[in-house]
Amino acid sequence: MPQAALRVIENDPPTILAIGTAVPPFVMEQRELAALAPRMFDPQRSEVDRLMPVFEHAGIATRHSCVPLDWYLAPHGWRERNALYIEHAVELLSRAAGAALAEAGRRPGDIAAVVVASTTGIATPSLDALLMNRLGLDPEVIRLPIFGLGCAGGVAGLSHAAALARTLPEGDVLFLAVELCALTFRQGDMSNSNIIAAALFGDGAAAMVIGRPGSAGARLGASGMRTWPDTLGVMGWQVEDDGFGVLFTRDIPYVVRSRLREAVVAFLARHDLARRDLAGFVCHPGGVKVLEALEEVFDLPPGGLQAERETLRDHGNMSAVTVLFVLHRMMQQGLAGRHLMSALGPGFSAAFQVIEA
Repeated sequence: MPQAALRVIENDPPTILAIGTAVPPFVMEQRELAALAPRMFDPQRSEVDRLMPVFEHAGIATRHSCVPLDWYLAPHGWRERNALYIEHAVELLSRAAGAALAEAGRRPGDIAAVVVASTTGIATPSLDALLMNRLGLDPEVIRLPIFGLGCAGGVAGLSHAAALARTLPEGDVLFLAVELCALTFRQGDMSNSNIIAAALFGDGAAAMVIGRPGSAGARLGASGMRTWPDTLGVMGWQVEDDGFGVLFTRDIPYVVRSRLREAVVAFLARHDLARRDLAGFVCHPGGVKVLEALEEVFDLPPGGLQAERETLRDHGNMSAVTVLFVLHRMMQQGLAGRHLMSALGPGFSAAFQVIEA
């Protein structure tokens, strides 16, 4: 490759050409779920009575589900859950990808690589393979499925898609994320984690068309991750006979307050940046307490992460997908300047991505 072309790739970052989103048809109002909770959790075998305020104070008004509410009142096996995951993940990703491609003015044949992040089900062949014929992608498209990043998958997956875009001689990258968190609810699990998950999680999908270096749009700059030692038990899945058992502790807001600031400062410094160089933040809103901790860490006033709170209110916690909905909302509202995109996930890890609009 000529030296001039190498300089273009080194100096011009990939860009966001378009974002598309999709949610499943069943709308769950938080007040309905709160009324249903005593039927989902046996008060004699769980702490549902003590934890009921979580539904009221979660900052959530509505969520979306790929199955109706009465589905959650019966037991379901792993085979059924995962079949539903594949069916609805492919449908939602098809809709989100179609919207993103149309907005970007791209055809499926313009896509040279596909990156898919998801942690709420498994598929082999992977979701990207299942989508190829449905979307009409080129048979030689590069495919990268990513599993296990949880809530951090939206940011880390985007970073991998951007890195891949830098290597392509031609064509764009389609980054996809889908999480069907509500399908992981297990009717017989009386743990506190499952009760809190029932008050937080929802379903959704997002798609982004990433243009190669030199394209128009918001620029994708530096990226990175920080994983803290001895924190594997903070967040994740435990594989049970009937599906994924949710695992997270009450320590997450404490970890954010005590460790995230140092990680952010170190990440920015590695790229010759500081807090004063940022116009704002694009964060994964894991929950109200996490948002409050993030606002403290980023020296923002209470309620300063407005788009995050609005997204949480309208959709709940959709794991990896949520931060992409936040970014979509902020770009529709006229995102300008350099922003730090971040999300926390299993590991326990933080993922960072700089965006310049």
